[in-house]
Amino acid sequence: YPPSFDALQFLPFNINPHYLDPDPNSTHKGETRETRINEFHKFNHQVVVGLREGSWLRVENGVVELKGKLSARIFRQNEQPIEIESGILEEKVYRI
Repeated sequence: YPPSFDALQFLPFNINPHYLDPDPNSTHKGETRETRINEFHKFNHQVVVGLREGSWLRVENGVVELKGKLSARIFRQNEQPIEIESGILEEKVYRI
């Protein structure tokens, strides 16, 4: 078990790559990514960015930009997740 989730601290949020939305028609009874992120937020306050397959973040000169055709999902502790479209993430993610 890692002593912390601080990592290299290049970004002020955690990334959940290969994020999959819950499938309401699935017969799978296990945990979803959203369930795991909600469990993480019971003990941690860091914002989590759920990156869907084929999306990526470009960081240049301190500006973070969501690239790709799909939106990303932003999770904050004790708040409902929000969807963001491709573009600069500053005002959407950096509000911590």
